[in-house]
Amino acid sequence: MSTLLIEGGYPLKGRVKIFGAKNSSFKLMIASLLTDSKSDILNVSYLRDVTTLKKIIENLGAGALFLGDHRIVVKANNLNSYKIPTRLGQESRASTMLIPILLHRFGKAIVPLPGGDKIGERPLQRHLNGLEAMGVKITYKGQKLFAEARKLEGMKYRFGKNTHTGTETLILAASVANGITILENAAQEPEVDDLILFLNKAGAKIKRQERTITIEGVKTLHGTKHRCMTDRNEAVTFACMALGTKGDIFIENILPIHLKAFLTKVKEAGGGVEITENGIRFFYKENLKATWLETSAYPGFMTDWQPLWSTLMTQVKGKSTVIERVFENRFIFVDTLKEMGADIEFFNPKISKPQTYYNFDWSREKAKLKHGIKIKGPTPLQGTSVVITDIRAGATLTFAALMGRGASELSGLEHIERGYEDLEGRLASLGANIKRED
Repeated sequence: MSTLLIEGGYPLKGRVKIFGAKNSSFKLMIASLLTDSKSDILNVSYLRDVTTLKKIIENLGAGALFLGDHRIVVKANNLNSYKIPTRLGQESRASTMLIPILLHRFGKAIVPLPGGDKIGERPLQRHLNGLEAMGVKITYKGQKLFAEARKLEGMKYRFGKNTHTGTETLILAASVANGITILENAAQEPEVDDLILFLNKAGAKIKRQERTITIEGVKTLHGTKHRCMTDRNEAVTFACMALGTKGDIFIENILPIHLKAFLTKVKEAGGGVEITENGIRFFYKENLKATWLETSAYPGFMTDWQPLWSTLMTQVKGKSTVIERVFENRFIFVDTLKEMGADIEFFNPKISKPQTYYNFDWSREKAKLKHGIKIKGPTPLQGTSVVITDIRAGATLTFAALMGRGASELSGLEHIERGYEDLEGRLASLGANIKRED
Protein backbone atom coordinates (compact mmCIF):
# COMPACT_ATOMS: atom_id res chain seq x y z
CA MET A 1 0.00 0.00 0.00
CA SER A 2 1.28 3.48 -0.90
CA THR A 3 1.06 6.55 1.31
CA LEU A 4 1.73 10.26 0.95
CA LEU A 5 3.79 11.91 3.66
CA ILE A 6 3.24 15.67 3.88
CA GLU A 7 4.82 18.29 6.10
CA GLY A 8 2.54 21.32 6.05
CA GLY A 9 3.29 25.02 6.18
CA TYR A 10 5.08 25.62 2.87
CA PRO A 11 3.64 28.16 0.38
CA LEU A 12 3.24 26.78 -3.14
CA LYS A 13 4.84 28.92 -5.86
CA GLY A 14 5.64 28.46 -9.53
CA ARG A 15 3.97 27.25 -12.72
CA VAL A 16 1.90 24.13 -13.30
CA LYS A 17 0.59 22.60 -16.52
CA ILE A 18 -2.95 21.25 -16.60
CA PHE A 19 -3.54 18.03 -18.55
CA GLY A 20 -6.61 16.66 -20.33
CA ALA A 21 -9.89 16.53 -18.40
CA LYS A 22 -10.57 13.18 -16.75
CA ASN A 23 -14.28 13.51 -17.53
CA SER A 24 -13.48 14.07 -21.19
CA SER A 25 -10.46 11.80 -21.77
CA PHE A 26 -12.06 8.41 -21.13
CA LYS A 27 -15.39 9.43 -22.69
CA LEU A 28 -13.67 10.38 -25.95
CA MET A 29 -12.06 6.94 -25.90
CA ILE A 30 -15.53 5.39 -25.57
CA ALA A 31 -16.87 7.53 -28.41
CA SER A 32 -13.99 6.30 -30.59
CA LEU A 33 -15.49 2.81 -30.43
CA LEU A 34 -18.49 4.02 -32.47
CA THR A 35 -16.23 4.74 -35.46
CA ASP A 36 -15.18 2.35 -38.21
CA SER A 37 -11.44 3.09 -37.98
CA LYS A 38 -8.86 4.57 -35.62
CA SER A 39 -9.11 7.84 -33.70
CA ASP A 40 -6.20 9.92 -32.44
CA ILE A 41 -6.84 11.70 -29.12
CA LEU A 42 -4.35 14.27 -27.85
CA ASN A 43 -3.85 15.74 -24.36
CA VAL A 44 -5.15 12.60 -22.61
CA SER A 45 -4.17 12.33 -18.94
CA TYR A 46 -2.40 9.24 -17.60
CA LEU A 47 -5.02 8.43 -14.95
CA ARG A 48 -6.28 5.23 -13.37
CA ASP A 49 -9.74 5.79 -14.94
CA VAL A 50 -8.11 6.12 -18.37
CA THR A 51 -5.87 3.06 -17.99
CA THR A 52 -8.80 0.99 -16.66
CA LEU A 53 -10.87 1.92 -19.72
CA LYS A 54 -7.88 1.08 -21.95
CA LYS A 55 -7.93 -2.43 -20.47
CA ILE A 56 -11.69 -2.71 -21.03
CA ILE A 57 -11.28 -1.69 -24.68
CA GLU A 58 -8.55 -4.29 -25.17
CA ASN A 59 -10.68 -6.98 -23.49
CA LEU A 60 -13.46 -6.18 -25.97
CA GLY A 61 -11.07 -6.92 -28.84
CA ALA A 62 -10.35 -3.35 -29.91
CA GLY A 63 -7.01 -1.51 -29.59
CA ALA A 64 -5.89 1.38 -27.41
CA LEU A 65 -2.26 2.46 -27.53
CA PHE A 66 -0.48 5.33 -25.82
CA LEU A 67 1.84 7.13 -28.23
CA GLY A 68 4.12 10.03 -27.41
CA ASP A 69 3.18 12.77 -24.99
CA HIS A 70 -0.36 12.32 -23.61
CA ARG A 71 -1.67 10.83 -26.84
CA ILE A 72 -3.74 7.70 -27.30
CA VAL A 73 -4.87 5.98 -30.50
CA VAL A 74 -8.06 3.91 -30.30
CA LYS A 75 -8.69 1.38 -33.08
CA ALA A 76 -12.30 0.20 -33.02
CA ASN A 77 -12.73 -2.07 -36.05
CA ASN A 78 -11.70 -5.29 -34.26
CA LEU A 79 -14.30 -5.00 -31.49
CA ASN A 80 -15.52 -8.59 -31.02
CA SER A 81 -17.22 -8.91 -27.63
CA TYR A 82 -20.35 -7.48 -26.01
CA LYS A 83 -19.37 -8.53 -22.45
CA ILE A 84 -17.42 -6.15 -20.21
CA PRO A 85 -15.18 -8.04 -17.74
CA THR A 86 -16.71 -7.94 -14.25
CA ARG A 87 -13.68 -6.70 -12.32
CA LEU A 88 -12.77 -3.98 -14.81
CA GLY A 89 -16.38 -2.91 -15.21
CA GLN A 90 -16.83 -2.53 -11.47
CA GLU A 91 -13.67 -0.43 -11.26
CA SER A 92 -14.90 2.03 -13.86
CA ARG A 93 -17.79 4.49 -13.65
CA ALA A 94 -17.76 4.47 -17.47
CA SER A 95 -19.29 1.00 -17.81
CA THR A 96 -22.84 2.07 -18.64
CA MET A 97 -21.59 4.54 -21.27
CA LEU A 98 -20.38 1.53 -23.25
CA ILE A 99 -23.93 0.19 -23.62
CA PRO A 100 -24.73 2.28 -26.76
CA ILE A 101 -21.48 1.16 -28.39
CA LEU A 102 -22.13 -2.55 -27.76
CA LEU A 103 -25.77 -2.26 -28.84
CA HIS A 104 -24.71 -0.55 -32.07
CA ARG A 105 -22.13 -3.27 -32.78
CA PHE A 106 -23.87 -6.41 -31.52
CA GLY A 107 -27.45 -5.57 -30.58
CA LYS A 108 -26.78 -6.60 -26.99
CA ALA A 109 -24.56 -5.79 -24.03
CA ILE A 110 -23.66 -7.32 -20.67
CA VAL A 111 -22.30 -4.71 -18.29
CA PRO A 112 -21.35 -4.96 -14.58
CA LEU A 113 -22.91 -2.26 -12.44
CA PRO A 114 -20.19 0.40 -12.09
CA GLY A 115 -18.22 1.54 -9.09
CA GLY A 116 -16.70 4.99 -8.56
CA ASP A 117 -16.66 7.53 -5.77
CA LYS A 118 -18.70 6.97 -2.62
CA ILE A 119 -20.24 10.44 -2.61
CA GLY A 120 -23.89 9.49 -2.91
CA GLU A 121 -26.13 7.77 -5.37
CA ARG A 122 -25.36 8.25 -9.03
CA PRO A 123 -28.81 8.01 -10.63
CA LEU A 124 -28.17 5.54 -13.45
CA GLN A 125 -31.89 5.23 -14.00
CA ARG A 126 -31.98 8.69 -15.57
CA HIS A 127 -30.05 7.52 -18.61
CA LEU A 128 -31.29 3.94 -18.58
CA ASN A 129 -34.83 5.32 -18.90
CA GLY A 130 -33.64 7.24 -21.94
CA LEU A 131 -32.16 4.10 -23.51
CA GLU A 132 -35.43 2.26 -22.90
CA ALA A 133 -37.25 5.08 -24.70
CA MET A 134 -34.99 4.33 -27.68
CA GLY A 135 -36.17 0.72 -27.76
CA VAL A 136 -33.62 -0.93 -25.46
CA LYS A 137 -34.77 -3.79 -23.26
CA ILE A 138 -32.89 -3.73 -19.94
CA THR A 139 -32.88 -6.47 -17.30
CA TYR A 140 -30.75 -7.18 -14.23
CA LYS A 141 -29.22 -10.36 -12.89
CA GLY A 142 -27.12 -10.03 -9.77
CA GLN A 143 -24.65 -7.19 -10.24
CA LYS A 144 -24.91 -7.26 -14.02
CA LEU A 145 -27.04 -5.31 -16.45
CA PHE A 146 -28.29 -6.96 -19.66
CA ALA A 147 -29.31 -4.70 -22.56
CA GLU A 148 -30.78 -5.73 -25.90
CA ALA A 149 -32.05 -3.82 -28.94
CA ARG A 150 -32.40 -4.77 -32.59
CA LYS A 151 -31.95 -1.10 -33.51
CA LEU A 152 -31.80 2.15 -31.58
CA GLU A 153 -34.66 4.47 -32.48
CA GLY A 154 -34.64 8.27 -32.31
CA MET A 155 -37.08 9.87 -29.86
CA LYS A 156 -37.84 12.96 -27.81
CA TYR A 157 -36.68 12.70 -24.21
CA ARG A 158 -36.64 15.15 -21.33
CA PHE A 159 -34.30 14.66 -18.37
CA GLY A 160 -36.09 15.24 -15.08
CA LYS A 161 -32.90 16.56 -13.48
CA ASN A 162 -29.47 17.52 -14.75
CA THR A 163 -27.33 14.48 -15.58
CA HIS A 164 -23.88 14.91 -17.08
CA THR A 165 -23.14 11.26 -17.86
CA GLY A 166 -26.75 10.54 -18.77
CA THR A 167 -26.69 13.25 -21.42
CA GLU A 168 -23.46 11.88 -22.88
CA THR A 169 -24.78 8.30 -22.91
CA LEU A 170 -27.87 9.27 -24.90
CA ILE A 171 -25.80 11.45 -27.27
CA LEU A 172 -23.67 8.39 -28.08
CA ALA A 173 -26.76 6.26 -28.64
CA ALA A 174 -28.61 8.85 -30.73
CA SER A 175 -25.60 9.49 -32.98
CA VAL A 176 -26.09 6.10 -34.66
CA ALA A 177 -29.84 5.63 -34.07
CA ASN A 178 -32.61 5.66 -36.67
CA GLY A 179 -34.11 9.11 -37.16
CA ILE A 180 -33.89 12.22 -35.02
CA THR A 181 -33.46 12.43 -31.25
CA ILE A 182 -34.25 15.55 -29.23
CA LEU A 183 -32.84 15.74 -25.69
CA GLU A 184 -34.40 18.39 -23.47
CA ASN A 185 -33.00 19.72 -20.19
CA ALA A 186 -29.66 18.23 -21.30
CA ALA A 187 -26.45 18.95 -19.38
CA GLN A 188 -24.38 21.95 -20.50
CA GLU A 189 -21.01 21.03 -18.99
CA PRO A 190 -17.98 21.81 -21.21
CA GLU A 191 -17.03 18.12 -21.27
CA VAL A 192 -20.38 17.35 -22.94
CA ASP A 193 -19.61 19.89 -25.66
CA ASP A 194 -16.13 18.39 -26.05
CA LEU A 195 -17.78 15.03 -26.75
CA ILE A 196 -20.18 16.64 -29.24
CA LEU A 197 -17.27 18.32 -31.03
CA PHE A 198 -15.43 14.99 -31.31
CA LEU A 199 -18.49 13.16 -32.64
CA ASN A 200 -19.27 15.89 -35.20
CA LYS A 201 -15.67 15.64 -36.44
CA ALA A 202 -16.31 11.90 -36.84
CA GLY A 203 -19.38 12.52 -38.99
CA ALA A 204 -22.21 12.85 -36.46
CA LYS A 205 -24.96 15.44 -36.87
CA ILE A 206 -25.45 17.06 -33.46
CA LYS A 207 -26.67 20.57 -32.68
CA ARG A 208 -27.10 22.28 -29.31
CA GLN A 209 -29.40 25.16 -28.44
CA GLU A 210 -28.79 25.83 -24.75
CA ARG A 211 -30.30 22.83 -22.91
CA THR A 212 -31.83 21.25 -26.02
CA ILE A 213 -29.66 18.91 -28.12
CA THR A 214 -30.87 17.65 -31.50
CA ILE A 215 -29.18 14.60 -33.02
CA GLU A 216 -29.81 13.20 -36.48
CA GLY A 217 -28.62 9.60 -36.49
CA VAL A 218 -26.12 8.42 -39.11
CA LYS A 219 -25.26 4.91 -40.24
CA THR A 220 -21.51 5.09 -39.68
CA LEU A 221 -18.90 7.31 -38.06
CA HIS A 222 -15.28 7.59 -39.14
CA GLY A 223 -12.13 7.96 -37.06
CA THR A 224 -10.88 11.45 -36.32
CA LYS A 225 -8.22 13.46 -34.52
CA HIS A 226 -9.13 15.55 -31.50
CA ARG A 227 -7.46 17.40 -28.65
CA CYS A 228 -9.07 16.79 -25.28
CA MET A 229 -10.06 19.89 -23.29
CA THR A 230 -8.00 20.67 -20.18
CA ASP A 231 -9.21 19.65 -16.73
CA ARG A 232 -11.05 22.45 -14.94
CA ASN A 233 -11.13 20.40 -11.72
CA GLU A 234 -7.34 20.18 -11.70
CA ALA A 235 -7.12 23.92 -12.28
CA VAL A 236 -9.40 24.67 -9.31
CA THR A 237 -7.38 22.28 -7.13
CA PHE A 238 -4.12 24.15 -7.72
CA ALA A 239 -5.87 27.54 -7.50
CA CYS A 240 -7.26 26.74 -4.05
CA MET A 241 -3.88 25.43 -2.94
CA ALA A 242 -2.22 28.67 -4.05
CA LEU A 243 -4.64 30.75 -1.99
CA GLY A 244 -4.71 28.43 1.03
CA THR A 245 -0.93 28.05 1.40
CA LYS A 246 -0.40 31.81 0.87
CA GLY A 247 1.34 31.03 -2.39
CA ASP A 248 1.41 32.14 -6.02
CA ILE A 249 0.75 29.69 -8.89
CA PHE A 250 0.43 30.31 -12.62
CA ILE A 251 -1.82 27.65 -14.17
CA GLU A 252 -1.13 26.98 -17.85
CA ASN A 253 -3.58 25.86 -20.54
CA ILE A 254 -6.89 26.68 -18.85
CA LEU A 255 -9.78 28.67 -20.31
CA PRO A 256 -11.38 31.30 -18.02
CA ILE A 257 -14.84 30.58 -19.43
CA HIS A 258 -14.68 27.08 -17.91
CA LEU A 259 -14.00 28.57 -14.46
CA LYS A 260 -16.39 31.52 -14.53
CA ALA A 261 -18.31 30.63 -11.33
CA PHE A 262 -15.08 29.81 -9.51
CA LEU A 263 -13.34 33.03 -10.56
CA THR A 264 -16.33 35.01 -9.28
CA LYS A 265 -15.98 33.39 -5.84
CA VAL A 266 -12.21 33.94 -5.71
CA LYS A 267 -12.70 37.64 -6.37
CA GLU A 268 -15.52 37.78 -3.82
CA ALA A 269 -13.20 36.23 -1.21
CA GLY A 270 -10.47 38.76 -2.04
CA GLY A 271 -8.04 36.34 -3.69
CA GLY A 272 -5.61 37.42 -6.38
CA VAL A 273 -6.46 36.56 -10.00
CA GLU A 274 -4.60 37.55 -13.14
CA ILE A 275 -5.87 36.25 -16.50
CA THR A 276 -3.50 36.09 -19.49
CA GLU A 277 -3.55 34.51 -22.94
CA ASN A 278 -1.57 31.50 -21.69
CA GLY A 279 -3.37 30.78 -18.44
CA ILE A 280 -4.42 32.19 -15.08
CA ARG A 281 -2.32 33.28 -12.10
CA PHE A 282 -3.78 32.75 -8.61
CA PHE A 283 -2.03 34.39 -5.66
CA TYR A 284 -2.68 35.05 -2.00
CA LYS A 285 -3.69 38.49 -0.82
CA GLU A 286 -4.07 39.58 2.80
CA ASN A 287 -7.38 39.18 4.65
CA LEU A 288 -9.29 36.68 2.56
CA LYS A 289 -12.93 36.78 3.66
CA ALA A 290 -15.80 34.35 4.10
CA THR A 291 -18.27 33.55 1.31
CA TRP A 292 -21.69 31.99 0.75
CA LEU A 293 -22.15 29.47 -2.03
CA GLU A 294 -24.32 26.68 -3.33
CA THR A 295 -23.32 24.06 -5.85
CA SER A 296 -25.29 23.58 -9.05
CA ALA A 297 -25.02 22.31 -12.61
CA TYR A 298 -22.95 24.24 -15.16
CA PRO A 299 -22.61 27.20 -15.43
CA GLY A 300 -22.93 27.23 -11.61
CA PHE A 301 -20.33 26.39 -8.96
CA MET A 302 -19.34 22.78 -9.63
CA THR A 303 -19.91 20.13 -6.96
CA ASP A 304 -16.35 18.80 -7.53
CA TRP A 305 -14.96 22.18 -6.44
CA GLN A 306 -16.99 22.37 -3.25
CA PRO A 307 -14.75 20.26 -0.91
CA LEU A 308 -11.67 22.27 -1.94
CA TRP A 309 -13.45 25.59 -1.47
CA SER A 310 -14.88 24.50 1.88
CA THR A 311 -11.36 23.60 3.03
CA LEU A 312 -10.04 26.98 1.88
CA MET A 313 -12.80 28.71 3.89
CA THR A 314 -11.41 27.20 7.12
CA GLN A 315 -8.49 29.65 6.74
CA VAL A 316 -10.37 32.89 5.96
CA LYS A 317 -11.90 35.43 8.31
CA GLY A 318 -15.59 35.12 9.09
CA LYS A 319 -18.35 32.52 8.78
CA SER A 320 -18.82 30.84 5.42
CA THR A 321 -21.89 28.92 4.28
CA VAL A 322 -21.83 26.07 1.77
CA ILE A 323 -24.93 24.28 0.44
CA GLU A 324 -24.48 21.09 -1.59
CA ARG A 325 -27.32 20.68 -4.10
CA VAL A 326 -25.88 18.08 -6.51
CA PHE A 327 -24.90 15.06 -4.38
CA GLU A 328 -26.62 14.08 -1.14
CA ASN A 329 -23.47 12.92 0.64
CA ARG A 330 -20.53 15.04 -0.49
CA PHE A 331 -19.61 16.28 2.99
CA ILE A 332 -17.91 13.05 4.06
CA PHE A 333 -14.55 14.90 4.18
CA VAL A 334 -15.82 17.29 6.88
CA ASP A 335 -15.31 14.94 9.83
CA THR A 336 -11.60 14.66 8.98
CA LEU A 337 -11.27 18.45 8.72
CA LYS A 338 -12.91 18.77 12.15
CA GLU A 339 -10.41 16.25 13.55
CA MET A 340 -7.67 18.49 12.15
CA GLY A 341 -9.11 21.47 14.02
CA ALA A 342 -11.63 23.02 11.63
CA ASP A 343 -14.70 24.71 13.15
CA ILE A 344 -17.55 23.36 10.98
CA GLU A 345 -21.18 22.66 11.83
CA PHE A 346 -23.78 20.86 9.73
CA PHE A 347 -27.24 22.23 9.03
CA ASN A 348 -30.14 21.69 6.66
CA PRO A 349 -31.22 24.70 4.59
CA LYS A 350 -34.86 25.71 4.90
CA ILE A 351 -36.09 24.98 1.39
CA SER A 352 -39.79 25.07 0.48
CA LYS A 353 -39.49 22.65 -2.47
CA PRO A 354 -36.47 20.37 -1.86
CA GLN A 355 -37.62 17.95 -4.59
CA THR A 356 -36.85 20.58 -7.24
CA TYR A 357 -34.10 22.51 -5.40
CA TYR A 358 -31.78 19.50 -5.09
CA ASN A 359 -30.46 17.70 -8.16
CA PHE A 360 -30.36 14.34 -6.37
CA ASP A 361 -33.56 12.34 -5.92
CA TRP A 362 -35.16 13.62 -2.74
CA SER A 363 -36.62 11.11 -0.30
CA ARG A 364 -37.17 10.63 3.42
CA GLU A 365 -33.71 9.04 3.69
CA LYS A 366 -32.03 11.99 1.98
CA ALA A 367 -33.89 14.41 4.24
CA LYS A 368 -32.10 12.87 7.24
CA LEU A 369 -28.70 13.86 5.81
CA LYS A 370 -27.31 17.36 6.22
CA HIS A 371 -26.89 19.31 3.00
CA GLY A 372 -25.27 22.46 4.32
CA ILE A 373 -22.27 23.45 6.43
CA LYS A 374 -21.20 26.62 8.23
CA ILE A 375 -17.45 27.18 8.48
CA LYS A 376 -15.92 29.55 11.03
CA GLY A 377 -12.41 30.77 10.32
CA PRO A 378 -9.58 31.14 10.46
CA THR A 379 -8.69 28.03 12.45
CA PRO A 380 -5.28 26.32 12.41
CA LEU A 381 -5.27 22.76 11.06
CA GLN A 382 -3.16 20.00 12.58
CA GLY A 383 -1.55 17.21 10.55
CA THR A 384 -3.21 13.81 10.75
CA SER A 385 -3.37 10.28 9.30
CA VAL A 386 -6.33 9.54 7.06
CA VAL A 387 -7.66 7.04 4.51
CA ILE A 388 -8.93 8.69 1.30
CA THR A 389 -12.39 7.62 0.03
CA ASP A 390 -12.88 9.47 -3.29
CA ILE A 391 -11.09 11.65 -5.84
CA ARG A 392 -12.02 15.12 -4.56
CA ALA A 393 -11.68 14.08 -0.92
CA GLY A 394 -8.17 12.93 -1.81
CA ALA A 395 -7.23 16.31 -3.27
CA THR A 396 -9.07 18.07 -0.45
CA LEU A 397 -7.26 16.27 2.36
CA THR A 398 -3.94 16.69 0.54
CA PHE A 399 -4.74 20.41 0.47
CA ALA A 400 -5.62 20.42 4.18
CA ALA A 401 -2.35 18.64 4.96
CA LEU A 402 -0.39 21.25 2.96
CA MET A 403 -1.95 24.00 5.09
CA GLY A 404 -1.69 22.09 8.37
CA ARG A 405 0.89 22.18 11.11
CA GLY A 406 3.16 19.17 11.35
CA ALA A 407 3.06 15.89 9.46
CA SER A 408 0.21 14.08 7.73
CA GLU A 409 0.02 10.59 6.26
CA LEU A 410 -2.53 9.85 3.55
CA SER A 411 -3.41 6.37 2.28
CA GLY A 412 -5.95 5.23 -0.32
CA LEU A 413 -3.99 6.96 -3.07
CA GLU A 414 -5.74 4.98 -5.81
CA HIS A 415 -8.59 7.48 -5.52
CA ILE A 416 -6.25 10.42 -6.21
CA GLU A 417 -4.73 8.49 -9.13
CA ARG A 418 -8.19 8.13 -10.68
CA GLY A 419 -8.38 11.90 -11.22
CA TYR A 420 -4.90 13.43 -10.96
CA GLU A 421 -1.72 12.65 -12.85
CA ASP A 422 1.42 12.74 -10.67
CA LEU A 423 -0.16 15.07 -8.13
CA GLU A 424 2.64 14.63 -5.62
CA GLY A 425 5.34 15.29 -8.23
CA ARG A 426 3.76 18.51 -9.40
CA LEU A 427 3.16 19.68 -5.82
CA ALA A 428 6.81 18.99 -4.99
CA SER A 429 7.86 21.11 -8.00
CA LEU A 430 5.81 23.97 -6.49
CA GLY A 431 7.63 23.74 -3.17
CA ALA A 432 5.52 21.29 -1.17
CA ASN A 433 7.27 19.05 1.36
CA ILE A 434 5.70 15.85 0.09
CA LYS A 435 6.91 12.35 -0.70
CA ARG A 436 5.40 9.02 -1.60
CA GLU A 437 6.22 5.79 0.19
CA ASP A 438 5.35 2.46 -1.44
